[in-house]
Amino acid sequence: MFEATTVTKAGIRRQVTVPLRFPDGYATTARVMTFDGLADGKEHLALGLGDWQRALTKSAAGGRAPLVRPHSECLTGDVFGSQRCDCGPQLREAVERIAEQGGFLLYLRQEGRGIGLYAKLDAYALQDDGLDTYEANVALGRGEDERDYTAAAQMLLGLGATRIRLLSNNPDKAGQLADLGIDVTQRIPTGVHLSAANVRYLSVKASHTAHTIDLPLAE
Repeated sequence: MFEATTVTKAGIRRQVTVPLRFPDGYATTARVMTFDGLADGKEHLALGLGDWQRALTKSAAGGRAPLVRPHSECLTGDVFGSQRCDCGPQLREAVERIAEQGGFLLYLRQEGRGIGLYAKLDAYALQDDGLDTYEANVALGRGEDERDYTAAAQMLLGLGATRIRLLSNNPDKAGQLADLGIDVTQRIPTGVHLSAANVRYLSVKASHTAHTIDLPLAE
């Protein structure tokens, strides 16, 4: 369970330039950063995309804040293209949108809403038996969503991104980051990445946790 706390900024331990290319041919370049002093001790990454340095300078002068997406790792969706979620398409969308405007993608190592890869697959098995994505986590003795964005706030503070425009459908991300001292000046939803396999997953996120997902009405 997340509890608001005072956070200290993380130190940037290394920066490297990584050319990116997605399966659909989209390509860009990221400045990938690693950190020291993260509260959870995990190996989270920040990808500086587009003219992120100029975005920080403009924000510090009172202009538009950089665009930021905290993206929770999803091996099945991000790497293998699983259709059971919308994580892979959201990642691809976020990289392009942030590269166009300047900002950061935070790649957070909290698979399965924080319960881990094996437990996530256990939850998938329970979903196949009729439970929804939140009920399955609870049936495993876990929280509906165990993600804690303290490390994300530390990373943003370390980057100098104290003001952000948040690219996310999840109100909990905005709430946690605000409680941790990040000024979320705007919430911007991602697109709706609907498939036959994820329609119930997206519907439950919209109805149960107020994600801003505008699903088409069933005929």
